[in-house]
Amino acid sequence: MPGQRPLPGHLDPRLLRAFLAVTEELHFTRAAARLYVAQQSLSRDIRRLERELGAELFVRTTRQVTPTVEAERLLPYARRLLEAHDALLDAFAGRGGEERPLLVDVNTPGLVSSRVLDRARELAPGSELMARYETGLTGAAAELLAGRLDASFGRFAGLDPAVRARLEQRIVRYEPMAVVLPEDHHLAALDVVPLAALAGETVYAGAGNPRTLEWTELARHLFEGRGITLASPAPVALGAEEFQRIMAKKRTPVLAVVEFPAMPGTVTKPLVDPVPLSPVSLVWRKGLVHPGIDALGRAAVELATEEEWLLSPEEGWIPATDALVLMSCT
Repeated sequence: MPGQRPLPGHLDPRLLRAFLAVTEELHFTRAAARLYVAQQSLSRDIRRLERELGAELFVRTTRQVTPTVEAERLLPYARRLLEAHDALLDAFAGRGGEERPLLVDVNTPGLVSSRVLDRARELAPGSELMARYETGLTGAAAELLAGRLDASFGRFAGLDPAVRARLEQRIVRYEPMAVVLPEDHHLAALDVVPLAALAGETVYAGAGNPRTLEWTELARHLFEGRGITLASPAPVALGAEEFQRIMAKKRTPVLAVVEFPAMPGTVTKPLVDPVPLSPVSLVWRKGLVHPGIDALGRAAVELATEEEWLLSPEEGWIPATDALVLMSCT
């Protein structure tokens, strides 16, 4: 048509991934970190996309990044295109018909996720399911969307709605929560710890760790109105020895789950009155097709049935937000 600007014949998916990261983060530095690229490279990709589309996508100031109307118009198209692109790559990722390995984040060895992975390997012995170890679902979700992970586990409702919209989930377990205490703590002799007994205590729940935001938010819901203080942000203790050293030095109780790996010098006590539950979901990228995903789903169903993982005790507690999100996903 006369006067109509011709569209580019080819649009690099990398440019759309850059656009999506900036749109969701609203911050070029965070978006660049999420994509593991330099901020200058990300800015160049955004400028190139704007030139190719003939539209300004972001208004940038020293304080904020704001999507334009054109960016809002592009967003649903970009998401659909990238989902289709990822699905195509997943379907043809093997060489010579060979199935590619599935990368599964289990967070920490010995947790529910590890047991699901072990069962899935039994159910699909011909598939290669390789374990990876992230530190939380928020961090893992960014890896899922970038294609560097295929599946993870954690509190799905704690993710940003824009991120949840690009992921699938299957609830695996309502996992009872616990508190990890120094073995000489005044509550350590109890068989179980009533939540009321933690009133006046300061409890660590990952505050300050950007990869475990969903866990810290769960703790805030749990502590609200109970006189329990969320510990201030602190560097993450990596490894059993470092965890033990920090626990001995700080003596701060740590919010955990009942199957948290045993650490020397500490005891793990279930929480009661009420019994707080951490909703653990299997999470994967929309459009991903792989026999390993099917095996993980079957493994989750089998274990949940055998061990009654989805039965909540009468005195069980989860945030109302989680119940709504999980209900909307069924």
